[in-house]
Amino acid sequence: MSSSPAVSASVPAPAHPDSGKPWWKFAHVWLVLAGPVVVVIAGVITAIIAISDPDPVIDPDYYRNGIEINERLSEAQKSMVPAVTGRNHAVTPTQDLPSNR
Repeated sequence: MSSSPAVSASVPAPAHPDSGKPWWKFAHVWLVLAGPVVVVIAGVITAIIAISDPDPVIDPDYYRNGIEINERLSEAQKSMVPAVTGRNHAVTPTQDLPSNR
């Protein structure tokens, strides 16, 4: 048996068509960077709005005034009880109606 040496021709691997492009020419890079960039821009816009138009400071007596208002409202609601009761039962059918014969 004659053994011939295996001929292995070294074939160079084909070069990738995008192997020479710089990083900013790939769409995936911009897809990955777009999310954080949008969030940073939104944060800056939110900060500008918050600084330019701050909310007013709440009056220290706000809570006490609210309690007084609620007490007055509950007194007004108590005075409306007869009217509300009458309104709620205006359509209630009465029992044992006499029949007109």
